[in-house]
Formats: sequence, structure tokens, C-alpha cells
Amino acid sequence: MCGIVAIVSRPTRRATPAAAEVVEALDRAVAAPTLTAAAGILSELDGLLHGVPGMLALVDRHELVAGMAARFDQLDGRIADRERELEAGIELSPDDIEQINAELLLARDAVWALRKDRLNTARAVGDLAGRDADEAAIAGYLAIQQAFSAIDRMEVRGRDSAGLHVLVWSHGLDLADPSLAAVIAQRSADPLFQNGSVRVAGDCIGFVYKAAAEIGELGDNVRALRNAAQADTLLRQALSQTTAKVSVLGHTRWASVGIISEPNCHPVNSEQSELSGAQQAQLPYAVAVLNGDVDNHADIKVNHSLRIAGPITTDAKVIPAVMAQYSGSTGLGSTGLGEAFRRTVAEFDGSVAIAAATAAAPDQVYIALRGSGQALYVGLGDDMYIV
Repeated sequence: MCGIVAIVSRPTRRATPAAAEVVEALDRAVAAPTLTAAAGILSELDGLLHGVPGMLALVDRHELVAGMAARFDQLDGRIADRERELEAGIELSPDDIEQINAELLLARDAVWALRKDRLNTARAVGDLAGRDADEAAIAGYLAIQQAFSAIDRMEVRGRDSAGLHVLVWSHGLDLADPSLAAVIAQRSADPLFQNGSVRVAGDCIGFVYKAAAEIGELGDNVRALRNAAQADTLLRQALSQTTAKVSVLGHTRWASVGIISEPNCHPVNSEQSELSGAQQAQLPYAVAVLNGDVDNHADIKVNHSLRIAGPITTDAKVIPAVMAQYSGSTGLGSTGLGEAFRRTVAEFDGSVAIAAATAAAPDQVYIALRGSGQALYVGLGDDMYIV
């Protein structure tokens, strides 16, 4: 059992809430005549603070966050007073008890969403992005943080390894700059696509972070991935450009085919061994993650003459490799990536859920189900899709 997360976003179309607007809403909630009314105000504020606009309003705004926390404490006090009234139960009818319980539930949820979801996310994004991050960086690191949060929740379904691939484009970096080229060359040299590897494909830079351990605790993998992303100076440079855009593909694994190792950790990419740089450049760069098993992966390797490095034994590797072959060698090109993906998945036997991404169309994610026992859910977030 495993877990997949994919995030594709667009530039936000909403204005950033002003600090005064946030404080005024919280003051109205504190002074509201009932907790139900307060919860309604808090719910509206929660909507304002969703997505990138909310992060721009909250990240590194320490005075605002402190003011919000103080007002949450006041609301907690009101909730506690109301709970004491309910426990006393003096002259309360069953209908009264039902109403108070409903009121408490709404109020608790509203305060929790703002305190735990909005403020905690802003704190995590701020830690990743560093000081004085602009909108593009905040947006990019928000997508990364949302993927980390998802993997954290999904680890109960499998946690022997986890990985995250971040595709950045429109980054505006001069990749021919000698100092930058040297760093990229060093991080592109690992044929096994392990933690910290980088790949350049056209205007796109792909960053991968991986963690694999047979023994550990829930949260260890995401902690390692987060530390790697936070310390990545090249990623920070790419996201510091105002035009930068990001898509994210992540996975937490319970190994079924292939040992527990970084080379087998998903996402895996489309590269094959024994291909020259020119041959590899003719094929689109793709990455993929897999839930379930491709039962006929050995036959697919033979049928497509795939040259896969020995330490990579996961069945997931055939997904991006075959997708790239179909897209490159059959003349489908970037406009036919969907068809290349469909042809790839159609060859598989077994029960699978798959997500894939490619530098040829970085603003898209390709998802598929085949067989029974797997599921993918697509959520519409604030200016983003989350799989």
C-alpha cells in the first residue's frame, strides 16, 4: 500500500488580505453575540486566508500572527465558558443541549482551521522559503509544503520510503553561467536519480528528494525530505524569480516490487542506462509514481528493450521510460503526451494507480487507474488541483 500526491497550480487571481482586514474580522468574531455568529465570521476569514494570498498575508508577519493568536485565545475562553454552561445543564431542554453542542462544534472547528491549518502552514512555508521571499517563491514552497503535509498523512499506508519531485519552469536562470552549470552538472551525474539529483530539460529544472529506511518512525521521511528541500540553494535560486512556476509529484511507499532503497524510491524518471546524451535528449523527460503492482513489468522491459540500471528494480520504472519512448519515437510529440501515457498504461497487467509528469508539458499531470483495489481523488483547491 502506498500514497500519491500531485499538485498543479496557477498564479493566484485574488488580492492579498490586508493585516487590518484580518484583525478586524477577528475582533468582530470575538465580539459576536453568539458562537454561531463568531464561527460564520471565522469561516469567511478562513476562505480569505486560503492559498497563496493567505500565505502572502501571513508568512513572516510575526506581529499579525501574534495578534491572531491572542484573539484565538479569547475565543477559546468563550468556548470554554459555553462548555461549562452545557456541563452545568441547569434548566436546559434536550433541544437546548443539541443547539449548544452544534454551536460548540462550529466554533471549535473554525478556530482550529485558522490556528492549525492557516498559521501552521504559514509557519512551515516561511521556514522553507526563508526571509523576504516573493510571491513566486511563496507559491512554490506552498505547493511543496502541501505535498509534505499529504505524505505525512498518507504514511500510515506505507512508510519505508518517500520521495518528492519538484518541476520548476520559467525560472529565468542563466543555465550557461559557469558557477550554475557546475552545480547542475554535479547534481545531474547520479544515474540512479537519488536524493538531491537534478535534471534539466529545456526550460525546466527537476529536483528530486528521497528518503528510504527499513526502520524508522512516522514523520522521519518527511522530515528528511523537508530538510533537503529547505537546504537546497539551487531550488531557492530557481524559485526566487518572479516568473517561476512549479508542479509537484510525491509518493510514500510500501515496497512490494524492488528492495527498499533510494534508487527504487518513487518518483522515478524516464532515463535509461547505456543511452548517449543525444539519444536521451531525443526523448521527453518524464517522472512517475505508482500505487499497486505492474505484474508484467519484466515483459514490458523486454518488449521495449528498456535499458534500466541494475540497482533500479522497482516496477514503477517502466512507466516514465515507456511513456517517453512512445512520445519521442512515435512522433507524438508534446501534444500527444496524453496518448503516449494512455498507450503506456494500457499495456499494464495488475491493479495500479499512477501519476506522471513531464517537462514537455510541466503544467499538466497525467493520472490513471487500471484494475481494482486502487483509487485516486482529484481535489480543486485555491488556484490548484491536488491529486
